[in-house]
This record gives sequence, structure tokens and C-alpha cells, in this order.
Amino acid sequence: MPARATIKLSVTRHRDRFISDDRRVITRFFQVGDEKRVMAVLRRVSELSDNEVESLLERVLKDFGDRHRQIEAVLENHFDYVRPLLDKPEGLTRERRLLIGSYFTMEYSIEAAALFNPSIVPHPSQEGMGKDELRFIMSLRATGEGHVSSIVFRTGKVDTAGEITFDPPSKYAARLRMRTDQVYEKNLFFYKLIEMAAYNETARLILDALPEFFTYRDLNHTVAQLRDRPNNPAAFNETSENMLWLARSNYHLLVPPDADPSEIVIFPTSENESKGIEDLRMTRFVDDDGKVTYFGTYTAYNGFRILPQLLETEDFTDIKVHTLNGKYVQNKGMALFPRKIDGLYHMISRLDGENMFMMRSDNTHFWNEAVKLQAPRYPWEFVQIGNCGPPIETEAGWVLLTHGVGPMRQYCIGASLLDLDDPSKVIGHLKNPLIVPEANEREGYVPNVVYTCGALLNGDLLMIPYAVSDSATTFATTSMSDLLAVLTDNGGL
Repeated sequence: MPARATIKLSVTRHRDRFISDDRRVITRFFQVGDEKRVMAVLRRVSELSDNEVESLLERVLKDFGDRHRQIEAVLENHFDYVRPLLDKPEGLTRERRLLIGSYFTMEYSIEAAALFNPSIVPHPSQEGMGKDELRFIMSLRATGEGHVSSIVFRTGKVDTAGEITFDPPSKYAARLRMRTDQVYEKNLFFYKLIEMAAYNETARLILDALPEFFTYRDLNHTVAQLRDRPNNPAAFNETSENMLWLARSNYHLLVPPDADPSEIVIFPTSENESKGIEDLRMTRFVDDDGKVTYFGTYTAYNGFRILPQLLETEDFTDIKVHTLNGKYVQNKGMALFPRKIDGLYHMISRLDGENMFMMRSDNTHFWNEAVKLQAPRYPWEFVQIGNCGPPIETEAGWVLLTHGVGPMRQYCIGASLLDLDDPSKVIGHLKNPLIVPEANEREGYVPNVVYTCGALLNGDLLMIPYAVSDSATTFATTSMSDLLAVLTDNGGL
């Protein structure tokens, strides 16, 4: 019998590279110290004459006005943080309010340390694209001072020949503000409290007093009203704080209507995220009725534990953030399939830090069913295996990019093939990695790592943006048909 022909899988690395740019800054509230120090700053500014206030403010606006779209709105907002400490804030001139705000404002360089771990999806708008072109939106993990991570975005287009063009980023960057009119559904809130083991008599009293849909203000007002009632349960304060914490962990972010995607910065907002937002994995999800929603799973870190979260948007102008709940919502690296299978949502995860699992649910917020999908098999992944973003649907099955950790903690990118109708079945897996760190990719904040949170298919071209040693981002392309040929070959497993 003639020998089976060896299929060669070619990967083309591109020269494009995103590196950190410390000129991209956002504004943050500057906590100068305790209340005593805040009062001291306020007293010093109050002693300035009107002429001194005007002169100092003019200098601030001249130095910083060109670095931020709406610097005066930022200063006014930060003045509001300290307004309660002032005797008669309503009597202050606008100039003095803005100057006070400037003393409680700081710039933060969002990507001063690194720009890495990309994810990529088709852009909501394909207007103006040629027959072979696909416009995309790519997320990146930006890391700045104190190793606090946020999410930023870039856009561009790729054609079927592998030509990649990036839109120049805006010179501005702006942290998205939380919407104050976030509405919560009582029934969903109830199930989340049960999941947290926080539903009790106090929670029942509070929920009973709320309408079917309520805002954070409604919840806060109800808690305040019930707190002073006689005969409250002993755990009233603890339970009410848990409910307020849950509400603050589920929120809306509003994107300014004229903002370019490259200006969007999703910076830690809730207590869950106080030390950073890591590794967004975006999925363009198409529901049974054809409706498109962009979901993104990411890891929130509060300095003590990691917490999986879910981002949801239709067009990147109104972004919702939810807590993920369920028995199997654990560890890092969850990736949602781009459609339902047999009426259920499916998600790849790594519950134990070592193996990949398949989760199923009828609700994107709750995950209580999981089966082991794949364990480390080859030497380059003996330490652990995980996903590198959501699976890509092909006629041959679901192509899932994976990462494996081998000797010397080297991270490589591989691929698996899952059955189209039953993705809990692995029908192919690369014996050798697809992308291995090359000599010029081994140095960085975390050496010897190549890593991605998602890839993009345009025709037969598979575009893989990937991080280089947790420092920068570059790109590779390969043929999907060639990859499938290897994965479906007898030697693929």
C-alpha cells in the first residue's frame, strides 16, 4: 500500500506589530489621601483669588485640553466627588469648580507596560468593503502602571490574500463611564442571589419591595428605607451589602456617539475588577432568529481572586457587563460558541487549570453543566491545555485554537477539531503546535509565550493575531483548508 502523503501546514508571520504606547492616556480620579488631606487641598484652593484661579485654570486647560476630548467635563465630574465636603459648593464659580476638579484628576497611561492577548471578530458594519475584504474589530489587553489591565480596541480590514490594513488609532482615549440608569430584572437578580448563597429572609424583604425591573437607585433607596425598620433580621446589613455589590457588578457602559472604537477604554469599574480586566474573548453570536450579539468573556481580578465576567453589546455603542454564575464558572479562559447547538449555549472552559471542558446552558448567565473535553496529550502541552478563543464553524467541524504549556513554561498555539453536531467529541488535534515562539518573540514581560484570545476566518484565510511574551501583539495567517486537512488526517489525533 503506498505511503500516505505528508500534508505541510504553512504559517505566514506578518511584520505588523502593536506595541505599547505610553502617550495614550485616560483621566482618573486622583485620591490624594484621607479626608483630612482632601480638606487641606480644598482650603488652599479656596484661599486663591479669582485672578489666580483663572490663571491656573487657563494653564491646566492649555496643557491638558488637547490631550482629552472633554477635559472640562472630566474636571467637573471629579469636582463632584469632593463636593459633599464643601460648605457652600453652589456658591463657587465654574472656574473655581474646574480648578478644584483638576487637583483631584490624574492621567493614567493605559498601555505603558504592554499591549497583548488579542481577540478579533467581524466588525458590525461591513459598509464599503470589497468582495474579498472583511472589516474587523480587535480587542487588546492594555496594561499600565501597577499592572492594572483594561480593554482597548483597534479596527482594520483583511482580504482573502492575507493583506491586512489597520485604521490609524485616534489620538484620544477615554474611559467609558457607567450608566446611572442601569435596569435590573428581579427574577434574574433572585437567581443570582441563590447562586451566591445570599438569598435569605432579608433578601426576600428587599426584593418584595422592588418592582419587576428596578435601578440601582431603587435598590439603594429600598435598602435605606428597610434598614431602620424594627425587628430586622440580624444579617440585614450583610445581605443588603451583598445585594448592592451584586448590582454594582452588573452594569452598563455608554460609548459617546462620536467616539472611534480606538478611543474606547473599558477600565476596571466594579469591585470585582479593581485590579484589572484580563483576556477578553469576543464572539459574534448569531441567535436562531438571526439577531447578532457580540459577547465577550473576560477575567476580573480584585487582588485576591479571579472572577469570570460577561460583556454583551450589539454594536459597541452600549455595552452591558454581567457576572457569570453557576457551579462550573471557575478559573480563566472561557470561550462562547458563535451559535446555539440543539437549543443550548455552549462554552469552552478550563475548570481545573489543566484540562479543557465543555459547558452547556440555556442561559448565558448560568453554567451548571460541564463535561471534560480534552486533556494534555503531546509534550508541548503536558502542563496544561486551554482554548485560544471561540471555535470557528466549518463544514468539517468546529476548529478550536488551543494553547499548550510545555517544558520551561513555554506557551504554544495549537488546534483541535470538534464534531459539528456534538462538540463534546474531539475528532482531531495537532500533534505539533501551529505557532511556536521564534527567537524574536521569546523576550518580554513573560518570556517564551505566544497566545491569542481569538482568530478570524475570511474565505479560506485564517487570521491569527497573537501576543508575544505578554508584551506586544503580532499576526499570522494560514490556510483553513490545509489546517483541516491535517486535523482530519489519521495522524491528526
